[in-house]
Amino acid sequence: MPSIFTALPGIDVPVDSISKSLTDMWADTAASGGPAPEADDAKATQVNFVLHLGLNTTPEDAAAQFQTTVRFSQRYPSRVVVLCPMRRDEGGTEIRAKIYGECHLGKSKSDKRCVEFVMLSYPRTAREFLESQVSICLSTDLPLYYWPHRFTESSKLADYRYFLTRARRVLIDSAIAPADALTYPWPRPDAVRDLVYARLLPLRQSLGQFLSRYPMTAICEGLQTVLVSHAPVLAAEGRVLLGWLRDRVGQCGKNQATFAVQPLAPGVAGSFEVGFSYIGAKRFRWTGDIAKGQAYFEADFGTGRTTLPASVSLLPPENALSEAMFF
Repeated sequence: MPSIFTALPGIDVPVDSISKSLTDMWADTAASGGPAPEADDAKATQVNFVLHLGLNTTPEDAAAQFQTTVRFSQRYPSRVVVLCPMRRDEGGTEIRAKIYGECHLGKSKSDKRCVEFVMLSYPRTAREFLESQVSICLSTDLPLYYWPHRFTESSKLADYRYFLTRARRVLIDSAIAPADALTYPWPRPDAVRDLVYARLLPLRQSLGQFLSRYPMTAICEGLQTVLVSHAPVLAAEGRVLLGWLRDRVGQCGKNQATFAVQPLAPGVAGSFEVGFSYIGAKRFRWTGDIAKGQAYFEADFGTGRTTLPASVSLLPPENALSEAMFF
């Protein structure tokens, strides 16, 4: 199987001349008539971004996450370092590097947004030199964001304390991360953000806007059960959505409602169902189908039955990155 490093685009360069190679790359691009920054300040780089591809990453997945980062950079020009650990069967003994750059033109020639990638492939034996090499590649005056993707064990990330302590945000995806990723004692737990929660932003906004029409007392009184049902492939999203509802609806004073999550019954179409059950005639039900982009509200909080069709979606991966990083 090809390595994740070889699956990524870029020009192989000596590790000790990455900066010069980036300058030469842009000069060659400009000479051939392609879009390139005219000076360092023209790059308008806003963030340092380290994408750390874990050993569970396939070459195809690595290429997909690379393109997600490129799309992210169209909005937030970035200096990106992609870390590619070598598998034992690759047999490498030294750090390897390659570079890649793109500029995206907006409505005018002055609206130019550029991204620079430095890919580093490293064996376990070179691990102790990794932070110093990465620090050389980053812009010293910009904030750092760290995205460990498909790592095998949370405890193994403890070896990368430099990133975990320096990064303004540490991004994990609890749908594919180790089971203890959200409970692991990270050095800075306040900096950890879950991409699953970020992906759910449109759904959370839709539910929140609908429920905000009603007084909290009307929603809470007599509430017995809050049940989130999800398609099997959206188990992480269902779990996170339930936690969000518990944070908002669970504050019902002395009323102790039960909160539960479960897969949708076999044969039931759609992506999510949210149901509130009550003592008495009140009810709330929301269904959403991500594939169709359609949702439906049905509620009666004691003032009459209300129905409302709505749209539903998850944030695209590049938008989920920005949501988790900046908000």
